[in-house]
Amino acid sequence: MTESYDPFQNAIAERVNGILKQEFNIADGLCEHLESVKKIKESIMIYNQERPHLSSEYLTPNQMHNQHRLKPKSWKKKPSKTNALKILDINLN
Repeated sequence: MTESYDPFQNAIAERVNGILKQEFNIADGLCEHLESVKKIKESIMIYNQERPHLSSEYLTPNQMHNQHRLKPKSWKKKPSKTNALKILDINLN
């Protein structure tokens, strides 16, 4: 999924690919293109509309995006301690 083939650079895409392969058996026995497309579309629909997610308070992704009470979690990378110390040092000087 990345230019350097490092799965850690695109962890979200790798997670989704893993779910498609493990939970929906996408990798098993798909030999025709149309069959593959149909199975992947069906899996994405189930994932977004029927499968509750722990990270979304057990709501489906569609329910989470359509509600306004809960704030979606952000998965932004936090600065390391080393970077935080450098930023702190720059701000203090």
